[in-house]
Amino acid sequence: MDEDMELIGEEDLKAALLQHPKGVGVPVSHTNRCGDEVKIRTIVFKVIGMTCSSCATSMESALMKLNGIKSVMVSPLQGQAVVKYNPESISAKLIKEAAEETGFQVDEFPEQDIAVCRLRIKGMACTSCSESVERALLMVDGVKKAVVGLALEEAKIHYDPSITNTDHITEAIEDSGFGANLISSGSDLNKVHLKLEGISSQDDLNVIRCSLEYLEGVNHVEFDIKEHVVSVSYEPDIIGPRYLIQCIQEAGKGLSSYQASLFTPPSPQDMERRHEVQMYRNQFLWSCLFSVPIFISSMVLPMLPPYGNWLEYKVLNMLSIGLLLRFYAGSYHALRRKSANMDVLVALGTNAAYFYSIYIIIKALTSESFEGQDFFETSAMLISFILLGKYLEVLAKGKTSDALAKLADLAPDTAYLLTMDGDGNVLSDVEINTQLIQKNDILKIVPGAKVPVDGVVVDGQSFVNESMITGEARPVAKGPGDKVIGGTVNENGCLVIRATHVGSESALSQIVQLVEAAQLARAPVQKLADQISRFFVPTVVVAAFTTWLGWFISGEAGIYPKWWIPKAMDAFELALQFGISVLVVACPCALGLATPTAVMVATGKGASQGVLIKGGDALEKAHKVKIVVFDKTGTLTVGKPAVVSAVLFSNISMEEFCDMAIAAESNSEHPIGKAVVEHAKKFCLNFGTQKECLTEVKDFEVHTGAGVSGKVREKTIFVGNKRLMRLFNVALGGEVEAYISENEKLARSCVIVAIDGTVAGAFAVTDPVKPEAARVVSFLHSMNIVSVMVTGDNWATATAIGEEVGIQKVFAETDPIGKADKIKELQLKGLTVAMVGDGINDSPALVAADVGMAIGAGTDVAIEAADVVLIKSNLEDVVTAIDLSRKTMLRIRLNYVWALGYNVLAMPIAAGILFPFTGIRLPPWLAGACMAASSVSVVCSSLLLQSYEKPLKVQAV
Repeated sequence: MDEDMELIGEEDLKAALLQHPKGVGVPVSHTNRCGDEVKIRTIVFKVIGMTCSSCATSMESALMKLNGIKSVMVSPLQGQAVVKYNPESISAKLIKEAAEETGFQVDEFPEQDIAVCRLRIKGMACTSCSESVERALLMVDGVKKAVVGLALEEAKIHYDPSITNTDHITEAIEDSGFGANLISSGSDLNKVHLKLEGISSQDDLNVIRCSLEYLEGVNHVEFDIKEHVVSVSYEPDIIGPRYLIQCIQEAGKGLSSYQASLFTPPSPQDMERRHEVQMYRNQFLWSCLFSVPIFISSMVLPMLPPYGNWLEYKVLNMLSIGLLLRFYAGSYHALRRKSANMDVLVALGTNAAYFYSIYIIIKALTSESFEGQDFFETSAMLISFILLGKYLEVLAKGKTSDALAKLADLAPDTAYLLTMDGDGNVLSDVEINTQLIQKNDILKIVPGAKVPVDGVVVDGQSFVNESMITGEARPVAKGPGDKVIGGTVNENGCLVIRATHVGSESALSQIVQLVEAAQLARAPVQKLADQISRFFVPTVVVAAFTTWLGWFISGEAGIYPKWWIPKAMDAFELALQFGISVLVVACPCALGLATPTAVMVATGKGASQGVLIKGGDALEKAHKVKIVVFDKTGTLTVGKPAVVSAVLFSNISMEEFCDMAIAAESNSEHPIGKAVVEHAKKFCLNFGTQKECLTEVKDFEVHTGAGVSGKVREKTIFVGNKRLMRLFNVALGGEVEAYISENEKLARSCVIVAIDGTVAGAFAVTDPVKPEAARVVSFLHSMNIVSVMVTGDNWATATAIGEEVGIQKVFAETDPIGKADKIKELQLKGLTVAMVGDGINDSPALVAADVGMAIGAGTDVAIEAADVVLIKSNLEDVVTAIDLSRKTMLRIRLNYVWALGYNVLAMPIAAGILFPFTGIRLPPWLAGACMAASSVSVVCSSLLLQSYEKPLKVQAV
């Protein structure tokens, strides 16, 4: 525990960003923004061509002259600049132009300052609602992209903050007839909320604001004056929450004494969900208070004389007590309709029943002989059933994101922070809130405790259970230098780790963000519901009117016998009941929920098992996969090659041979290159001069898919495969060819070392095949999926590996671009192709494939090239991803069959198609109950995916 154990102290926190032990980072002073409400933004870009600190100083000086620049920090060592600016005074484009005018090349500059926010949308009932919200958002000037999730009841908006803001976006949604609450904005990713004590006036708040805004790394400060809470957005690479608390306390030295403590505001999503459940439950109970008496008075008591006779007592003319009671109850429901969020069809149906019943009351009040059937119980009971359906639907929809909620809750509440001295001795051991952890903190993980954040082990040995993140059932051994993931459980030993990723940068946070984004993304299969929703409501209204008109004309014209009409009704009232039933029985909501609820459950379930699916599009494509293309190294093999033999073919000594190989391969990132370096270093240490060989290489160059080259001690050296030797006309003698052929038959790769055009020697490298590879290939075959291997390795080794795992079609000696070309060739045959790679040199192929699967991503869950990220290195998750996709698409189809089938069958029955033959008719209140049940049944159908289990489980060895 030496340099790994260094903590970020007060002076470190005040140092410039990008400060490096061997580099120069010059902090530039800035003015105090006391009382300024403007949000300061940070932009980071690469600067090419800097050679010394004077280069950095010249660029900083030039940029600081611009109006609106708060601070500039440039590191010549890292070739990177960080600029903080006021977007209302200067644009990012002008900053780029000014940087280029200093004579340096600017790279990786974000061309457009795009902000992202998430909003909770209230009042959406079907896909037409979500489409209306999307259209309203896209019409806002400055909004670049908007995605609205019906099942999630959220919207994710990409917008230009220099043109619009979250307030304008919220207003646009509200103007379209829906409610909207801000869930988060881009600056919320690293935000801490602090409860303030000792605040007595506005001056105290101003002092604290000035102190915080002056700090380097603070982006924005906002106060909740009523609750005495300050929210601070900050850069975790520069500053942390503990230092913010310290700053507030130091600001109170003198007349005032300020204290700050961590404050956790209630989750707006959870609050909104609980409020919605409580609202529908209360409305349903209040509705029952009025509906039950109506049901009893209109349907039960009249059938039980003499108990129901008093209801027939005439108050005035033909106005009876029963009619009057139902009127008052019906009035309550009519007033409650707006708050019940009724869609157009329900509103039309209840209004038709209610206002016709008003007409009956007026006629009964003014006539001494008029008799008619009121429909107050229809509107009352209909609304009650709709509210019950909404209540059950909200409860069920809350269950669809259970898996995601469990992931988000994996991180522990507290952690043990160690303070160390310069010699690595522990000075103090303090338990702190996990949200107060900062980068480079040294933390102690006791046996049985959860790992609080991502980090690197600096001391101790233990086994860590990572099943909650990766789905891997077997505990993984951890020692110094190994990475640990936040949310996993330390099994037996005590570990000391250094925090490397905190807050939104942690693997757990990135997984949650990825799954949330996936749940918002629409699957192409949802287009069917979107198309139907456009004409569904008008079609139902026309069908209902046609039903009423058909039955009414038929009754008046005497087409059907009079005895068909129930007692106390006439032809108009019978026709009206059929029309209202058609209106309320139709359910567009079930269609709209069929896809998004299934996608939500599937993506959440996949994440809990270590399979991250990036949206409905990837989920839908995966179920069509007919060919899976595997990379070899690190995918079918373990990915940790080891040298099994080294042979010389010249008069060079083994020590010099290893020294040259180390120099050439030391800059290589390829696993085989690393294996060669490791083996050669061991030889130098054990049999050489007992010290590491430190020969430098010049003119180093990587030849993709072939090897590396460079100059060592003025000698030209090539280290790679036969393709590299052929490329530079290096002759391979018979002895070399025999050695290569012999090892390739044993599934070993040969790394040839040529010095000045002559082969000096070679290394034989083996990479064991993963134990589950053959079973996975066999299982894919049982799913009617063909397996193919594409590798840059030689044909003999590739063929041997293919035979071992059961893959018959093999493409060898292929560079990364060639892999992508092979995938395109397979796609030209009309087949859906999935590519499985390690995400390092397989990016072109992952992008070219219909479904790219990055395997063994570990904590790197943000691989842009892949559609599916498999967190652990186990190949069984390839099967899991495809099988989960198939099960999900089957569930979506079943949902559509039910939703469409329900409407196709229910509407004719509601229209009275069975009435002439069986006398069965569907009263409006019962039609409403059916409509409510259909939505609930679709959501419950999607929830069945929560019981999904992996089809292939590799047994622990």
